[in-house]
Amino acid sequence: MARVTLDNVTKRYNDVVAVDDMNLEIEDGEFICLVGPSGCGKSTTMETVAGLTKPTSGTIHIGDTEVTNLPPKDRGVAMVFQNIALFPHMDVYDNISFGLRLRDFDTDEIDRRVEEAAEVVQLQGMLDRMPDELSGGQQQRVAIARAIVREPAVFLMDEPLANLDAKLRVHMRTELQRLHKQLDTTIIYVTHDQAEAMTMSDRIAVVNDGQLQQIDPPLVCYNEPANLFVAGFIGSPSMNFVEGELTTDGLETEYFDLEFDVDDLDAAPGDTVTMGIRPEDIYPATQAESLATASSTVDATSDVLEPMGDEIFVYLALDDANEETMSDEGASRASNQLLMSVDPDSRIEADDAVSVAFDRSKLHLFDTASGEAITHGVEAEPSAKRASATAEADSGGQHE
Repeated sequence: MARVTLDNVTKRYNDVVAVDDMNLEIEDGEFICLVGPSGCGKSTTMETVAGLTKPTSGTIHIGDTEVTNLPPKDRGVAMVFQNIALFPHMDVYDNISFGLRLRDFDTDEIDRRVEEAAEVVQLQGMLDRMPDELSGGQQQRVAIARAIVREPAVFLMDEPLANLDAKLRVHMRTELQRLHKQLDTTIIYVTHDQAEAMTMSDRIAVVNDGQLQQIDPPLVCYNEPANLFVAGFIGSPSMNFVEGELTTDGLETEYFDLEFDVDDLDAAPGDTVTMGIRPEDIYPATQAESLATASSTVDATSDVLEPMGDEIFVYLALDDANEETMSDEGASRASNQLLMSVDPDSRIEADDAVSVAFDRSKLHLFDTASGEAITHGVEAEPSAKRASATAEADSGGQHE
């Protein structure tokens, strides 16, 4: 095992900045996922750790050793790629042991390592099979075993499950978690699939445009996103966003107003903010009555329903402009739409008039200009807060 540290790592290709001043510290034995959209710089970041790409500036340490200028073979890392790249003319044993044989390891040591790795990835009894006799998942296990036998300080995995079908990906996610627990080794895992990142990692490093946006445990990234990008990227389906202006009593948008206390916010009335709310934190008004932190109701019209089995996604139109289905940025929801998640036994149908309420404790506010988070959850409505204060004052006066 080893700690991996990136200090001010930048990688430029002519005028293109693939990685921009990356600072990242990965703990001993940690499973960390680099996640972000295609082209965001996550694979380039991993390649600088592996030694496949030399950074334009900055330093990289693995353990106590600076490896910035060391070749890949001297870094104590092993990689598993999206392209499994097994030798088709070699059986499983030869594929797994290939790197060890290149380094002239003793035959007994090779046998020991191959047998141990085969047991870890559950390939016992398959060492004499050819790659074309294996399923996709078994081939991926061979690639992982080939990395295990090197006994590296750090495993680097670049979208190793991307070419597998959906059911097998879910199975292999579980296998990789079990593998990490068994080996207790540092793993850096690159993916654009947030489901993989959320379910497998100790921490998620969210990357966009070559810059680190947030690094935190999965649920922190989900519940307390650092900015608009993280809020929109983490979570499926993604968070709803509505732009508005802060007032002395809360938020005023084109489609609805919300009342809440703004006194303690790091923003002032008149500031333009973006409200975010996740689909599962929007409730039909009839259900929201029992929610202590429910907002005032918002009127909408159900547009499209997507039954998912265990839930139904309901697209809500906030006005009559249902023709607008794509935002200027190409997002899946327009500015006049909200997505709500309801129980599968819900009786909402298309074109129904629907009143909904938000869970104020799960309402997010972001500075529209900078994209940075202002708050995650807002306090009681000002009127309720004032009424409570008045009641307390009256009670105190009567007591005296």
